Amino acid sequence: MHKTLVIIPAYNEENSIGEIIAKIRGSAPLADVIVINDGSTDATSIVAQGAGVHVIDLPHNLGIGGAVQTGYIFAEEMGYDIAVQVDADGQHDPAEIPRLISPLLKGKVDMVVGSRYAEDRGYEISPARRLGAFVLASIIPLIVHQKVTDPTSGFRAVNRDVIEFCAIEYPHDYPEPETFVLLRRAGFAIQEIPVSMSQRGAGKSSITFLGQFYYLSKVLLAILIGLLRKQPRRRRAESA
Repeated sequence: MHKTLVIIPAYNEENSIGEIIAKIRGSAPLADVIVINDGSTDATSIVAQGAGVHVIDLPHNLGIGGAVQTGYIFAEEMGYDIAVQVDADGQHDPAEIPRLISPLLKGKVDMVVGSRYAEDRGYEISPARRLGAFVLASIIPLIVHQKVTDPTSGFRAVNRDVIEFCAIEYPHDYPEPETFVLLRRAGFAIQEIPVSMSQRGAGKSSITFLGQFYYLSKVLLAILIGLLRKQPRRRRAESA
């Protein structure tokens, strides 16, 4: 039996976190759930604790990267075999979790990413976000030598090797595109599968309209800097 942890990074998501936890329990009843409360100023932590899941309260807002890595550190220390990242805002459908996990259980890949764009499922996106997604989905495949349709998706499942790697090496701020490149360069196998996503159920996105262009520039610069530094390798590859 594989030990699975669902990691929910949350910042001021008191209006949606309870429903997300309930849906996860319905779709993945054997998985444990942990909420990483990223310095919320609302009742996110109280609602999550009331739902009966483990909560780690960060002393201040670290951003999505720091929150997710905290979840990976917890998963590594507690011996989990699989970790699934689910956003707290209601965009990710917990009913898709078994599909994300399935390729990992078969030993085919190390990370599975739920893609909004692998199939046309009617997901609407703003022009600025569409441009950013197009640019990243054009550049990242040139680096990783693999087709990538949704590099900014945070709906992901990883195996034990990636858990151990990300507990040590994980980008902060807006980490999803950087992580895709980091893991592929480290020798991990990644697969995208089509999933359905919704618009935010509650709360407010951390990226504004103008922030889209700042975000894109920052991500591309971070990826470039990452390409210039020595690449850490996965543990299994080193011991082989």
